Amino acid sequence: MSYRTEHDLLGEFQVPSDALYGVHTARSLANFPLTGRHVHPSWIHAMGDVKHACARTSRKLGAWKDDAAKADAIEAACVEMAEGKLDSAVVVDPLQGGAGTSLNMNANEVIANRALEILGLAKGTYSRISPLDDINHQQSTNDVCPTAFKLALIRQIDAFLPHLKTLELTLRQKAEQLSNVVKVGRTQYQDAVLTTLGFEFKAYAEAFARDFVRLVQARKSMLKVNLGGTAIGTCVSASHEYVENVVPMLAEITGIELSQNEDLIDGTQNLDGSAYVSGILKTLAVSLLKMSTDLRFMSSGPQAGISEIALPPRQAGSSIMPGKVNPVIPEAVTQVCFTIIGHDTAITYATSQGNLELNAFLPLIADCLLNDLELLGHTCQMFVKNCIQDIVANEDKCRAGVASSTALITAMVARIGYDRACQIGIDAVKEGKSIRDKLLELKLLTESEIDALTNADVVRSTMADKDRHH
Repeated sequence: MSYRTEHDLLGEFQVPSDALYGVHTARSLANFPLTGRHVHPSWIHAMGDVKHACARTSRKLGAWKDDAAKADAIEAACVEMAEGKLDSAVVVDPLQGGAGTSLNMNANEVIANRALEILGLAKGTYSRISPLDDINHQQSTNDVCPTAFKLALIRQIDAFLPHLKTLELTLRQKAEQLSNVVKVGRTQYQDAVLTTLGFEFKAYAEAFARDFVRLVQARKSMLKVNLGGTAIGTCVSASHEYVENVVPMLAEITGIELSQNEDLIDGTQNLDGSAYVSGILKTLAVSLLKMSTDLRFMSSGPQAGISEIALPPRQAGSSIMPGKVNPVIPEAVTQVCFTIIGHDTAITYATSQGNLELNAFLPLIADCLLNDLELLGHTCQMFVKNCIQDIVANEDKCRAGVASSTALITAMVARIGYDRACQIGIDAVKEGKSIRDKLLELKLLTESEIDALTNADVVRSTMADKDRHH
């Protein structure tokens, strides 16, 4: 491999001759060999948009006024980055010291060298187009990277919300399908009162509907950006005209209703909005985790467990136990939830450690949140397609549970009193009889009365009465 020699503050450094990146990126690669991954593509694309807005604003205010070819090449390179055509050249590790300086310089160098290529010049000809004097004109890592992160986060939320809505609607459809299946409702894993599978699945849907609303609100909190504030929000090295015009330019380029922070110092040093978004994703993960745990419990067995529902079989469950099929989709979802919850803890610490005028831990926050939204999108799709839509009720098992459970006698309390109901339950257990059989034996109810008492319409009537009262 051949190399070209570039220099920076620390001296000379060798860069691969064909690389679009330069010396600052090369040093970052040597300094931070951590995850083996690159920055999330959505952040790279947003960097292209931000650099484009900065370049176009500077150009309108007189930069490169005598060199239209240079200005055109810079804008064209920025557009290519925004469109994802330069992803392979943004190679810095997502975890990096410097509050995103490595990413900013990687973007600056790639745009500069790509613009040089467009002009037919050799990479590294920075006397013609400089990564710092031209591509970073009137900017700082500290306003560019947080702005690009928020833009990327908005887009990731926009991409995720349809998947969350599909999950909610699929659960509502499943609730309707299972609305007539009466089963034992449980509290603390113990038999409580009668309910329906439809009620259970509708309750899951309601939780995700709330998560949807929360995430829409969180998106709104990301629309204020600190672009123009440069190093610490005081707008040093940026003209008043540039500061006034750069965010409207970014909004025009992206079609997203971005606006500038009223207090750019606040916007630069505080990343509490990231903790807010993370908290919402954690809440969503908690809802997913709760439902996944319930589905595993309700499908347990199948012969020796609860087995009120059957999950679609997806793969053989054991290399030694014939016929075993595991609840692999809820298990996989559970692992995703653990990941999201762990990331929320990391983001909490990172957000709290934004010392004085800047948070140096934006790279971690961005890596967690952008990947979390992508991961949750894949998870919702998988959960719907490979599990939820094909769940079926084991109606015989549900009926048997109703007949044998003390949940049935609970419905009799108003008629025979609490103490007598308790004794009937105790006697049924002692004698190895179902509650249904014991009620028939004592002639407290007839077969038809028990059937009526456990009819789905009767179970639902309590909720209907509640809805009428509201």
